[in-house]
Amino acid sequence: MPEPPASSPLSHALDRVGDRWSLLLVEALLDGPRRFNELLEQLPGIAPNILTARLRSLERTRILFGEAYSQRPVRLAYRLSAEGEELAGVLRLMAAWGSGPGESNEGLRHAACGTPLEARWYCPTCARSTDDDEASSLRFA
Repeated sequence: MPEPPASSPLSHALDRVGDRWSLLLVEALLDGPRRFNELLEQLPGIAPNILTARLRSLERTRILFGEAYSQRPVRLAYRLSAEGEELAGVLRLMAAWGSGPGESNEGLRHAACGTPLEARWYCPTCARSTDDDEASSLRFA
């Protein structure tokens, strides 16, 4: 299968957060800021040098930022930026997709009534959801 063009929106997104540890790191920060050692505990199996590299990479791409909580020595707590918080919906969709049919995880449910949620593309101009027949004609601007 040919790779998408380097200028595609998906390619750009993957350049910013296209590896397993980066996505798990963003997920770990969804509930609020964490210190380095807290992230190590929350991400079993990640080596400290890999965590450091991912934190630096995600800071460069403005997905998260570090805030000093100690000056001597300098210690940081990491927090998602607004752009990083936008990834929450994407991560939830990926987690629901990853759970797949027949898995024990049933996906997200509506807190008020318990019904499983469905993700849909919605056009605010037409005031309707797009259907599967329209999927091939969806385009990025």
